[in-house]
Amino acid sequence: MKKIILVLLLSLALITSFQTRTVSFSEPMEDSNELRLEDMLMLMLTPYIEKDLNSYYYSKIFKDVSPHVTPWKIEVIETRRVNDFRGFILQITFEIEPTDGGQYIPLGKDRMTYEISDGPDVKLINHIHLKTYKYPPE
Repeated sequence: MKKIILVLLLSLALITSFQTRTVSFSEPMEDSNELRLEDMLMLMLTPYIEKDLNSYYYSKIFKDVSPHVTPWKIEVIETRRVNDFRGFILQITFEIEPTDGGQYIPLGKDRMTYEISDGPDVKLINHIHLKTYKYPPE
């Protein structure tokens, strides 16, 4: 009888452990210092992102719509320092789905890398357009 109860408890513990580990870490479930800092950075980069998206790609494809960036639709892929430890030339790479700004209909998907340095100086160093969505969607 003790073995059966032990097996049931272990099974329940494994199932519970497995379920909690399958939660997506890309979509946080609660606030944190890291999340607030990331959100602040995205808010500060949004004007640069919108300007670059419009001037490099979307103005040629969509004549009546300019891309709009919603900070919660930016996924940080990588951050790194360009120079030594505690050097203040940093790069951030992220994927973004710009929208039309009105109905928040996604226009496409892009991967962008910015270099941020003292000044502050924000410079786009790489832009890869990954996908163009049909607009307006059917």
